[in-house]
Amino acid sequence: MPNYRRARTKGGCYFFTVTLAHRQQDLLTRHIANLRNAICKVAASRPVTIDAIVILPDHLHALWTLPVDDDDYSTRWSLIKSAFSRSLPSGRHAACRSRRRKGECGLWQRRFWEHEIRNDRDYRKHFDYIHINPLKHGLVQRVIDWPWSSFHKYVGAGIYPEDWAGDGREYEGCFGERSER
Repeated sequence: MPNYRRARTKGGCYFFTVTLAHRQQDLLTRHIANLRNAICKVAASRPVTIDAIVILPDHLHALWTLPVDDDDYSTRWSLIKSAFSRSLPSGRHAACRSRRRKGECGLWQRRFWEHEIRNDRDYRKHFDYIHINPLKHGLVQRVIDWPWSSFHKYVGAGIYPEDWAGDGREYEGCFGERSER
């Protein structure tokens, strides 16, 4: 098995993708209050600035800035995943035998994807990617129509207009994991 090394910068800014093990589930949006509570509980004990976030049915994207003396995002994600999983009614997720032996419930993919933000352009690219994601996945026809996104906060602050991204076609390939521009 390869030795995967994560980027670690104290006070760093990171883009994350965190995914359910079974991509066809809708647990994150169906139990949005549980997920919000898990995030708030962890952030209260291990502070982090959530610059942007979008919750989709089976995965989420977030942009975090860690405290200046801290690089431990892995523990935060582990605690969030665990708190959310424990908050669900039993039987909502079944683990295979190897996961049960390791004390895992099987709800989440074991790992998550992280990308350390390199500069202002990289930050903006991922910031926009987070907010256009519900449109990209065909969940809404306008970004503003997705309720579980920090997009609404930034419309209120005048960062985005309500009609930002239109139908999304002009932004295809502009940012995110497979950016070409």
